Amino acid sequence: MIRVVLPAHLRTLARVDGEVKLEVPGVVTQRAVLDALEAVYPMLRGTIRDQVTRERRAFLRFFACEQDLSHEPPDAPLPEAVAMGTEPLLVVGAMAGGG
Repeated sequence: MIRVVLPAHLRTLARVDGEVKLEVPGVVTQRAVLDALEAVYPMLRGTIRDQVTRERRAFLRFFACEQDLSHEPPDAPLPEAVAMGTEPLLVVGAMAGGG
């Protein structure tokens, strides 16, 4: 099982508490995880990646094993700890601010 942690607004939209657990067949990549996530939670389609281009939304980032994976190719294998389910894939909303 792959573990995914969503930001609060997407957890609310998907009506889930805590992390989401998904079955991802084959090689565990960003694309495979997001395809599985959108299949189980269709209300998330278009929120994490553009529905047409399938590109990650600019205001979201992907992290795992203390690494920013946001700019990795979508078909690159995720870290083994994510594929094994020992570490979650974090979907993090960008922070903005100023003073």
